[in-house]
Amino acid sequence: MKEIKNVTIVGMGALGLLYGSMMASGGAQVHYVVDAERSIRYQNMEVTCNGEPFQFQLVKDTEAEPADLVLTAVKGTGLPSALNTMAGCVGPETVIISVLNGISSEGILGERFGKEKMIHTVAQGMDAMKFGSKLQYTQTGNLHIGLAPGERAENLDAVKTFFDRTGVGYVEEDDILRRMWSKFMLNVGVNQTCMVYGTTYGGVLADGEPNRTMISAMREVIALAGAEGILLNEQDLNQYIDIIGTLSPEGTPSMGQDRINRKPSEVELFAGTVIRLAEKHGLYVPVNRFLYESVQEIEKEYR
Repeated sequence: MKEIKNVTIVGMGALGLLYGSMMASGGAQVHYVVDAERSIRYQNMEVTCNGEPFQFQLVKDTEAEPADLVLTAVKGTGLPSALNTMAGCVGPETVIISVLNGISSEGILGERFGKEKMIHTVAQGMDAMKFGSKLQYTQTGNLHIGLAPGERAENLDAVKTFFDRTGVGYVEEDDILRRMWSKFMLNVGVNQTCMVYGTTYGGVLADGEPNRTMISAMREVIALAGAEGILLNEQDLNQYIDIIGTLSPEGTPSMGQDRINRKPSEVELFAGTVIRLAEKHGLYVPVNRFLYESVQEIEKEYR
């Protein structure tokens, strides 16, 4: 049976550090692959996870060797360059998982490195936030994993065994594509709403305009998913609203953090994708158009 012993992670954001620290604590060999510029910038950086120092290992992309498992944890805006950064880490037997938001990263990675290497993955239920070199979280959530067409069962078994050994929480999904669309629905609602209104998880759950905007944006995804052959419903929406309620009320998702840090967001992965697919199917998505335009105006302030 295939065994995963070493992991290379692409991306040192909130999820990259969260899962890297968990896997390292569980006994795995963990490296972060970086390009030349980041190698210099990160070399003397002191990282803390919930106040505790995290000793991480860097490897330059020009010196990288194939890993058993590659975890892609960059922002969507960084995926094109990450494909080149991680190239040396991918060998014939490497398994690749992606914790990127949206519904497209597996296809992009599979096209470059081979879809048989992929295991579709959805990161869900964590509230990790990274500001500077400090990672904070109260919930580690689960990685939802499953096989899409063309992916290998032996790779899924190897990932499950590795997660069991290192203590990474996971849920095996019978229909991973439906799960991905469900999480996409959540992100379209909560991520964009928190950024546009400058609010938190607690803020979008309270009665008011942010809450109505979030739910309306999610309902537009339900209609869009149906047009794409994925059946979502109000029960799915309510389930994900309940998940938000388990997170720290003072926390904010990645796009909320982007506004605080004055960084480009993943709005193209969310409202951008919704708008493009809606045009394909002739659907009306006014709330996502409002969110898209609002984010564009916010980002103009710090571009």
